[in-house]
Amino acid sequence: MIVRRVKVPVGAIGGYDGREAVSLTQLVPSPSVAGKMEPCKIRRMRIVTEAFIVVETAEQAVDRLAELHGRATTALSQALKRYLKDRVEPDAVERKLFRYPELRLTYHCHGEVPLTTRAYAKVQLPGTYSVTVTHPAAFRKYLIEQLVPLMNDFTVTVEVGVSEQNIPYPYVVEQGDELAGTGVTAATLARVFPSTDLSAATDGIADGLYDWANTDPLPLALFDAARVDFSLRRLVHYTGSDWRHVQPWILLTNYHRYVDQFIVHGLEKLRDDPRFVKMVLPGNVVVDKSMDYGEAQAIVSSVVWHRYQMPAYHLIAEDGHGVTLVNIGVGPSNAKNITDHLAVLRPHCWLMIGHCGGLRQSQTIGDYVLAHAYMRRDGILDRVLPPNIPIPALAEVQLALQESAAQITGERGDDLKKRLRTGTVLTYDDRNWELRWAQERPLINLSRAVAVDMESGTIAAQGYRLRVPYGTLLCVSDKPLHSEIKLPGSANAFYERAVTQHLKIGIAALDLMRTQLNSLHSRKLRSFDEPPFR
Repeated sequence: MIVRRVKVPVGAIGGYDGREAVSLTQLVPSPSVAGKMEPCKIRRMRIVTEAFIVVETAEQAVDRLAELHGRATTALSQALKRYLKDRVEPDAVERKLFRYPELRLTYHCHGEVPLTTRAYAKVQLPGTYSVTVTHPAAFRKYLIEQLVPLMNDFTVTVEVGVSEQNIPYPYVVEQGDELAGTGVTAATLARVFPSTDLSAATDGIADGLYDWANTDPLPLALFDAARVDFSLRRLVHYTGSDWRHVQPWILLTNYHRYVDQFIVHGLEKLRDDPRFVKMVLPGNVVVDKSMDYGEAQAIVSSVVWHRYQMPAYHLIAEDGHGVTLVNIGVGPSNAKNITDHLAVLRPHCWLMIGHCGGLRQSQTIGDYVLAHAYMRRDGILDRVLPPNIPIPALAEVQLALQESAAQITGERGDDLKKRLRTGTVLTYDDRNWELRWAQERPLINLSRAVAVDMESGTIAAQGYRLRVPYGTLLCVSDKPLHSEIKLPGSANAFYERAVTQHLKIGIAALDLMRTQLNSLHSRKLRSFDEPPFR
């Protein structure tokens, strides 16, 4: 048998009764013959540690997380409202209620590690893994997808309880005007209530800065609750819509005209495809299936999208596999910014669908470039992902984009090769890089680059860094090295001919990958030391 020392509240076996915990040694016999224990076979028992309850199923775990999170946010919100109204400060006991729930998973195996080809939901070392969780109800599907295979394939104990990590008060304030007119400053609130601690919201796990050898418990996921909440609020600010509307299949673009075509596509899908239920526009403006085309167009025309730095448009599907388009604007800073925040939602894939400059004489304006490699001259990620670290092309994404291009254009073989060029994409942080052509030419020549832009290398590097499958399909809008620059007339002709088809290729590629989820989440994105959760 196995001897475990646990904290058990008096009379609380089978359920926590809230009383003082006492120390108890609990004997856990193996299910095999007395005196022997099979490798990795430990019977699960419903044992309650101090403030933590062992759960038997993934659904129970998420239910308990949601209950604790709701209790904590309600307590913090009520205390905040009371202080704003009556200046009554919470005492030390009440402040202990303002904490995130925590999910713990203990892997007991001391024998052979179960073999699995999955890129996620697996553990390699015995020990306890832990993560704080925010908004568990909204992340329910994701959490269950991670826990079910772990609980089925590995000998684990899963516990849920209250963590030591405080919930910052801004994360329970839904509208900023709740604080307006109260006469209370942010500095005062930070003294009375838990406030944002940027040292707690880091990407240390993703960037390989975590000391796995000397840490207990080990991280269960890439991002803890503080990091997730930080990004959820930023997503609302930048995109102009509730983060809950973001779909797991994401298109990123650098030109607004793709937005126009995405809206047209969305309205067609709402009309013709029963899988899609509504479209959410910046400002949380909703177009649903019940509206006729004229009513929907009027709503679309009224959207004040320019209020938001990177407006997002969400085509929501009933099965949860809809598509989000974000107009990220121009430049690697925007590209890093938005992907930093989208990553906490654990999307299945993001694709860069935008414009580029063609670098080869044989290219024609309107041709496509499928990035097989990236030369990163953007500089934005050099401190966390040096430019000498290769960013691999993901076969599943590349094949989906190439097949979708063939389907949408109707061209294959040599005809498709004339339209679709594969090769290295060069990403700069300087839009006027051409003014340094004499200095840049040798490096560009050595790289064999076929296209240049300001976002793709950053987005791919972020996908690699944050473990989100990524890909790039660009459309040649000018040829800066061959005297074909952007002119109003040629630009309009290009838009008419290429944008609609380009967007359809991106969406078709996402649809194709949606049917290949098991192979999409590649082991190529996982490091030696990796949390169990995707």
